Amino acid sequence: MKLNWAERWVVNNFVRVFEQRLLIRRLKKMFPLPPGAAILEIGCGRGAGALMIHKEFKPAVLHAMDLDIDMIRRAGRYLPAAHKRAISFFAADVLHLPCRNDSLDAVFGFGVLHHIPDWRSSVGEIARVLKPHGAYYLEELYPSLYQNFITRRLLLHPEEDRFYGSELKASLNQFNLFQQDALEIRKIGMLGVFIKKAA
Repeated sequence: MKLNWAERWVVNNFVRVFEQRLLIRRLKKMFPLPPGAAILEIGCGRGAGALMIHKEFKPAVLHAMDLDIDMIRRAGRYLPAAHKRAISFFAADVLHLPCRNDSLDAVFGFGVLHHIPDWRSSVGEIARVLKPHGAYYLEELYPSLYQNFITRRLLLHPEEDRFYGSELKASLNQFNLFQQDALEIRKIGMLGVFIKKAA
């Protein structure tokens, strides 16, 4: 699901960039990756998160994708010249990730799943592309935050089959992704790392 004007403003301002920097540092403390990893960021928006992931985790390969081609164009303009060859941006749907099975060391998603009507299938795709022992780094928000009286009139989200922590964790576990570490604030959301268990 593409963002509407209000959400584009929310995710493309300096406060969100500052917040995302703190989140990425916290995620790195939860589960540091060795340099040289192959990483994908889903729902990358204008590329601010991808740039921070590149600086913090120093991957050998960093792909960043978004459903909205306009966001991919913005990412191309946002990225400093020194980083343009280090990060590849492309438009794609998280329900059909253009990656081979077991090919990535990590997938990052900042507030992505709660925008997807069929979020469970998206979890399955993320698990499919992760290597055994690969990490899914996520930040997710819960319906009480984005479907309240005020936000439901401004922000665009699916209304059916939404999740809180227990439903999210159960779906992750169903696809062989198990909690390494997480910070959960009840009725707000979760920041965490889930590791793909070897078959």
